[in-house]
Amino acid sequence: MVLKTFGWSFAVTVLGLVAAVIYGGWQAFGIVAILSVLEISLSFDNAVINAGILKKMNAFWQKIFLTIGILIAVFGMRLVFPVVIVAVSAQLGPIEAIDLSFNDPDKYKELVTDAHPSIAAFGGMFLIMIFLDFIFDEERDIHWLRWIERPLAKLGKVDMLSVCVALIVLLISALTFATHAHQHGGGHADKASTVMLSGIAGLITYLIVGGLSGFFENKLEEEEEREHEAEEEAKKKGKPVTGVALAGKAAFFLFLYLEVLDASFSFDGVIGAFAITNEIVLMALGLGIGAMYVRSLTVYLVREGTLDDYVYLEHGAHYAIGALSVILLITIQYEINELITGSVGVILIALSFWSSVRRNRALAAESGGGSEDKSEVSAGV
Repeated sequence: MVLKTFGWSFAVTVLGLVAAVIYGGWQAFGIVAILSVLEISLSFDNAVINAGILKKMNAFWQKIFLTIGILIAVFGMRLVFPVVIVAVSAQLGPIEAIDLSFNDPDKYKELVTDAHPSIAAFGGMFLIMIFLDFIFDEERDIHWLRWIERPLAKLGKVDMLSVCVALIVLLISALTFATHAHQHGGGHADKASTVMLSGIAGLITYLIVGGLSGFFENKLEEEEEREHEAEEEAKKKGKPVTGVALAGKAAFFLFLYLEVLDASFSFDGVIGAFAITNEIVLMALGLGIGAMYVRSLTVYLVREGTLDDYVYLEHGAHYAIGALSVILLITIQYEINELITGSVGVILIALSFWSSVRRNRALAAESGGGSEDKSEVSAGV
């Protein structure tokens, strides 16, 4: 099962490391290996969130996610995206930007760094909306950090609360950025408006893609109910039963949502990679290998039913998303070490996994089976 799921990742790892040695010797080998580990550690929470969405899709769309999706993730976000950043920010043509990345990597890094506030604002707002919609979800039955989640879930009854909170956070970030630049006599005060626009663009992107996904999911509810009734009838007649998975337009927009989500998660990895190397080839190899493992891990979580067995994993991943969104918004003005960025997510997911194990043990120890609420009391925080 492991080889079947991670086989392509292993193959890409070998090819990528061999290509690194051919391109730049053993030093390049080391850089690519470090970048791969960096991408995996920064995107582990991405895999957990992806798995929660991917399990709703049918087999066809899961394959699309692993084929076309990986091409978008590896070549689009890890190779083309940095070039696009430079082309737009420096008002260069794509060919000129690629030429710059090979012949003047220091200037290339400078241009990408200059565009970082806009990237961070866009990605930060997209990710914070994911976290806020999760934390304000009043219909969620299972709570991990009950003392936080239950009161906030009650606040979720207020319409558009997550949007209001996100806009307030964006406004504070932009004003802080402008104030700091003004006090230090920098030339970035005029970029406060760019930060605002980028953040609003991230918010709009989330609302459009997430809204369309939700719309088509809701449209299929009646069909799923009919399928459920058909399943019950099939059980009575002793016929085999197949589960309902999203297809068609619903799955397509969920796929788009997954790709935008992956793009937002990759921002910190792409920017963080410049702290290790300025060479676009090594960056693409290292981050591409990492992205393959994230994809394989996503499929593994879906096929093994891990999210069903360890119910707090999704909670930990969403808290990691919230932390990453805050970190991205802070990096608009201040530099944060990539080790901190990666370790925060890993620690939160590890804690949620540990809580899930405790919950499962508590359930197993209950002679009468117990209720879901009892399991929360015994295992929740």
